[in-house]
Amino acid sequence: MIRLYRVSKDYNGIGALIDVSLHITKGEFCYVSGPSGAGKSTLLKMLYGFVRPSQGKLLVNNMDMGKANGRDIAHLRRHMGVVFQDFKLIPKRTVNENIGLALDVLGTPSDVIARRVAGVLSVVGLRGRGDELPQTLSGGEQQRVAIARAIVNDPALILADEPTGNLDGAMAIEVMEVLQAVNLRGTTVLVATHDAGLMQRFPYRLLRFRAGRLEAS
Repeated sequence: MIRLYRVSKDYNGIGALIDVSLHITKGEFCYVSGPSGAGKSTLLKMLYGFVRPSQGKLLVNNMDMGKANGRDIAHLRRHMGVVFQDFKLIPKRTVNENIGLALDVLGTPSDVIARRVAGVLSVVGLRGRGDELPQTLSGGEQQRVAIARAIVNDPALILADEPTGNLDGAMAIEVMEVLQAVNLRGTTVLVATHDAGLMQRFPYRLLRFRAGRLEAS
């Protein structure tokens, strides 16, 4: 699913990732952890095609991200879902509209959108909440909407960048349980986090970074 061969990423001569090699198989759940500045977000950005490697080779679903053009990356992103720490929901759009937007821009028929949105709302435990606005929901519920939006395309890969960073303990556990359920459906999940308590409660493979280098995998 994901392969890195001696990948490095430099920003103005400063190494954000340094000589990283790893392999993540389809259906795995992995944590990307380490202190601030360790390279966690840089790795996720490269996997999504926001930035390219400075050196080495990065393959996502057999696509070389260092050589892929804009059209290739756009096609690959249709098979990915991204979950952010700050939710990034549109305040004046309903839950249904926020989730269905990704399908709408692809020209998906409205009846198909409605069916898929209803399905993912059930997966994240928000059945019947589709007509509400995001601000009426708790932080944990908003993050579950963000996860529903990320999985509505039935992606092969979910990238979650500190998805519980703004949530209290109980809400963070709720969000992790949803990501766990998504993974059990066969989706590969990468979660960038520094929350040791969550990683202990939900034990999965740990990719630990420090100063841009992969220390443990």
